[in-house]
Amino acid sequence: MSSNPVIAMLGRKLRLAVIGGGPDSFIGGMHRLASRIDDRYEIVTGILSSKPVKAKKIAGEIGICSDRIYSSVTEMLDAEAVRKDGADVVAIMTPNDSHCEYVLASLARGFDVICDKPMTNTVAEAQTVHQKVKETGLIFCLTHNYTGYAMVRQAKAMVQADEIGTIRLIQVEYVQGGRADENDPDPSGDIPWRHDPEKSGPSLVMGDIGSHAHNLVRFISGLEIEEIAAEVGSIVPKRQFHDFAGALLRFNNGARGVFWVTQAAAGVENGLGIRISGTKGTLEWMQEIPQILTFKPLSAPAQIRTPNGPGTLPLAAHSLRMVAGHPEGFPEGFANIYSDAAEAIAARRSGKQANPLALHFPTSADGLAGIQFIAAAIESSSKGGHWVKCATF
Repeated sequence: MSSNPVIAMLGRKLRLAVIGGGPDSFIGGMHRLASRIDDRYEIVTGILSSKPVKAKKIAGEIGICSDRIYSSVTEMLDAEAVRKDGADVVAIMTPNDSHCEYVLASLARGFDVICDKPMTNTVAEAQTVHQKVKETGLIFCLTHNYTGYAMVRQAKAMVQADEIGTIRLIQVEYVQGGRADENDPDPSGDIPWRHDPEKSGPSLVMGDIGSHAHNLVRFISGLEIEEIAAEVGSIVPKRQFHDFAGALLRFNNGARGVFWVTQAAAGVENGLGIRISGTKGTLEWMQEIPQILTFKPLSAPAQIRTPNGPGTLPLAAHSLRMVAGHPEGFPEGFANIYSDAAEAIAARRSGKQANPLALHFPTSADGLAGIQFIAAAIESSSKGGHWVKCATF
């Protein structure tokens, strides 16, 4: 990834406006870092706080020029839309309940959009966003960053190349321990926005990490979930928000799956993992050791695939910056999403063709599928775990 296709197509970097993700936000810092790693964007403006005075102060602190420091999102979008050197792309990393509003406002003014997950809080909002993206023809990228890992993309490419055969079984889990403490959310009584269902959505654990697990399954397997039998709720006593979800899955090719996510597993850090078994073999990947993809053929010894190692396929190679044996991880995976979106945006704006390998980032269709999956899981759980059809867009 040494060349810069954005500059080759446009003659300059993409101009990026950011909404949300102030100094105390881990994910906000990650978005800004990801935009810079491959030098395809320059951040030209931003509203990093909902408080006007604070927003102006933070914008100055991150190097925004004084004539592009605004008091509100609306003021920023309106002003940038008419500038000759205005922003090209808007990146949104605000609380979930504002995603729909800011995405629609950005699209309406002609901006391409990069949005943190989940795309929205409701199916109706997700359908509206997806329809607006289709109507405008603008690029929409949803930052399910784990699909940016090279070995996740290697797994996808191996499935597409029929190396594991017809998929029969899928097991996915995302296990964290950050909310295992029974005193959570906060000893002081100040409830974070993520614990407020009006802001974070109907299920904290499903929106926060269940959406990632669901997206990982669809990305690697290429399959859609047709039915789900789920339990969604709270493991920690007296907790008012969801910290656990488990489900059985039925896929559109007849495969079966198991889905398990929680944020209440004491001592666990960030245990996202997937196992996909087909008629020819099995693939296994764990986020905490992202350099390793294990391939277990049906009738041969297990094989270890690593970045830039033997057997690396083009989709994985496209996502690598380092030479063999040098680790890449969370920031680089996030950056792959941003960089691929940048190439697609530059191609749209220049009327040129993007590299097909750059067109695997999550879109509004993936965002809609994720919200539909969450809604189906909650419906199934409310019916005592009965099988429920998953809507398809």
